[in-house]
Amino acid sequence: MDMTRSLAHMRNYAGRAWSPGWLQQRPRPMRIAARAVAIFVLVLFTIWLVLFITKGRFLKHPFESIASSIMERDVTVKGDFNLYFAPFNVKFLAENMRVTNPEWAGKDDFFAARLIDMRISTLPLLIGQRNIRSLVLDKGTVDLEWDKERARNSWTFGDPDAAAEPFQLPAIERAAITGTTIFYRDPGLQLNADIGVDTVKAEDTAFDSNIRFTGEGTMRKQPFTLSGSLLSPNQTLAGGRNKLTIHAEAARTKLDVSGTLPGATQIVGADLNFAVRGYNVANLFDFLGIAVPNTRAYRLKSALTYTGSEWQFTGLDGIFGDSDIGGSMTIAMPDNRLKLDADLATDTLDVIDVGPFIGYDPERLDAMGKSGAIRQVNGHPRVLPDATLRMDAIGQFDADVHYTVKTLKAESFPVSNIDLTLGLDHSLLTLSPLKATVAGGTLTSDITLDARAPLVKTQYDIRLSPTNMGKLLATFGADGSGTSGTVSARIQLAGTGDSLRQSLAHSNGRMAFIMPAGTFWTRNIQLVELDIGTFVQKMFEDKLKKPVQINCGLIAFTVRDGVAAADPILIDTKKNVILGRGGFSFKSEALDMAVRADAKTFSLFSGQSPVGVNGYFGAPGINPISGDLVGRAGAGLGLAVAATPVAGLLAFIDPGDAKAAQCEPVLSGARASAQKTEDGKPRDDVGNGSTAKSESGEQSDASKEQQRQTFTHGH
Repeated sequence: MDMTRSLAHMRNYAGRAWSPGWLQQRPRPMRIAARAVAIFVLVLFTIWLVLFITKGRFLKHPFESIASSIMERDVTVKGDFNLYFAPFNVKFLAENMRVTNPEWAGKDDFFAARLIDMRISTLPLLIGQRNIRSLVLDKGTVDLEWDKERARNSWTFGDPDAAAEPFQLPAIERAAITGTTIFYRDPGLQLNADIGVDTVKAEDTAFDSNIRFTGEGTMRKQPFTLSGSLLSPNQTLAGGRNKLTIHAEAARTKLDVSGTLPGATQIVGADLNFAVRGYNVANLFDFLGIAVPNTRAYRLKSALTYTGSEWQFTGLDGIFGDSDIGGSMTIAMPDNRLKLDADLATDTLDVIDVGPFIGYDPERLDAMGKSGAIRQVNGHPRVLPDATLRMDAIGQFDADVHYTVKTLKAESFPVSNIDLTLGLDHSLLTLSPLKATVAGGTLTSDITLDARAPLVKTQYDIRLSPTNMGKLLATFGADGSGTSGTVSARIQLAGTGDSLRQSLAHSNGRMAFIMPAGTFWTRNIQLVELDIGTFVQKMFEDKLKKPVQINCGLIAFTVRDGVAAADPILIDTKKNVILGRGGFSFKSEALDMAVRADAKTFSLFSGQSPVGVNGYFGAPGINPISGDLVGRAGAGLGLAVAATPVAGLLAFIDPGDAKAAQCEPVLSGARASAQKTEDGKPRDDVGNGSTAKSESGEQSDASKEQQRQTFTHGH
């Protein structure tokens, strides 16, 4: 009995001695939980200790198997392998490591390296973030590829049918990279690049290492080169910012980026300066797969930063050609689709710099000025540009651009206050609205270009509010003080084709210019009327500035498959009724019209015969000596010979029987079939939408050939 009590007493004493006093005082469930936690910590410590002692080398084959399964690629390590905690960050080392590419890729391996040695932050890794504290990479290769359809890439692992993910470089605080090459292939952008990366000891004592990179490649078959460096701070400046410099050259374009990064690969919050210069800004945006209008030689600079979702260019300032530009721009990838947003402004825009926007060759304009817009095709001048829409690029990005211009520097037209809103949404391009002040009037346009189908469709709707003709045509001889008349206009066309020329050459619609009552003066109006008696009389009496009284006028054309026919040309003045027939072609740019003025009152020395308007858009011609006028001159000469010289004047007498126009259908822009005389009778002397022949009757051989080539589709 005594011995039994002694043994029990000893067990109780041993238990009290083994158990901490605070644990003995806790309830039994808490003691169980505490012991479980202690065991868990002990297990973790044991695992840590085993991994630390063995360096995790025994995990090599499990790592290869698990990584291959997750990535659905072959992952192999032929040399040494380490995977352990040192002491808290994950230490990963692999010699002769290889990760294969998908079968469609051009290279066998996505990644290969003689040595990769990393320390990875543990806590961020547990929540899916990759934060590499240090990286050593020797003799490595990284192959970044897109497939031809740009639906898959080599860095999206797992299910090969999964949607391609954007490339995201892990945050790397410090790196030492030697003999490593990065390959990039993008068939969609026609971009190939090979970049070599090496780390050298920095000479600047404030920095520990200098990562230098050089590379070359091609973009849309155009070669480029790049070079740069990244200086990482040494331990005395741990957590400091990293200096970055990049210089690239391609297609006569030079680009420089300099500034600081928060970390070696931490672009978010970067404080950078961006500068670029070249012969055409479109070459620069080609690298991003963004199609922008061509420009003449340019120079731009801005501040540049990255917010994590978009690149922001602020304080943009520069020139293109003889024009200035400023503003801001953002490039982002919402929903994995490239998006360009910009708010740009120009104080003075040279009219020559507008040319490349609509398809003219910027280098021809640079070398030849305005005459560079005219080309010779089959021996005839052409003005409308042939540059086609970049179908390969326009469908790959969206855009929202606002652009303003204070003044357009142009000799012929007073244009200012241009305000353009451009939108691009999955190949639907809109210029709406496009507003401008023209000689005090307002020009408003809505242009839509739908490239969602193989056959590109374009719609033009252009309106001009009542605008003073004296200001509008001042450079053509109009006199502001003698002109109170105005003109308003509406152009509505719909065409097909992937260039400005093609869309107009296959367009249908109507163009109308309306002139309400007012006065107009220019010496040329007398020449158009060919009222020789009045013109000579005013010339000798020094009364050339007496204005012409316009009652109403309409110059309108019906366009069918790119051929425009007068429908009608009818201007009613105090003394004359000016009529026109014929038209022009957007296909060949040829002109074939005849304009004549019939007097309302008796006039001596009046030619009263048609004035021919011929030639081409780029080289128009006016022929006031028509067959009618030559015939009258011959008749006059015969009378002068047969009778007396005074009798020769009888051939130039106009009886003044022109029928005045009813202005209501003129001012409403009605077609020729709706036009009437002053007493309400239908007119049969105005162009009715047909270009079968001009009113002059007899045509020269050149005019006949031009008409045959130009208006085949207009009959």
